[in-house]
Amino acid sequence: MWKRSNHQPKIKAEDGPPAGQFKVLGSVVEPAMPPLELSELQSFQVCEDIRLHIKEVGAPLVKKVNAVFQLDITKDGKTVLQWTIDLKNGSGDMYLGPARLPADTVFTIPEPVFMEMVLGKLNPQKAFLAGKFKVSGKVLLSQKLDRVFKDWAKF
Repeated sequence: MWKRSNHQPKIKAEDGPPAGQFKVLGSVVEPAMPPLELSELQSFQVCEDIRLHIKEVGAPLVKKVNAVFQLDITKDGKTVLQWTIDLKNGSGDMYLGPARLPADTVFTIPEPVFMEMVLGKLNPQKAFLAGKFKVSGKVLLSQKLDRVFKDWAKF
């Protein structure tokens, strides 16, 4: 059979790289376009308002929805804002950033389409079927997210 042998040499403190072998790198080059300020995005302000609404009435929503949604809001094809709506744990929460727990459904939505959906000007099902945004995960749960937006709009 095979013999197991340990052929790894022992490393000594003085066996490090010779002095001057590595060069110090310069600073990072600044991006050509400055990053968007969150306050410039209409969707940020709307999501903040929805977040406050969920804090106030989250417990009944958790019972109705029982899901975690991640919203990737895009502008010019790049994700500029990420929100997570957790209506599965505790009394509900909405926070900035990717989902801390695995999201049941992830939406990738251009900002103008998101704004039209939230304000009730665009039917989410028709928009999805028209290819205006992408959904991954449990697609049928998106109907429950529409209820959250409608509940917020009444408020």
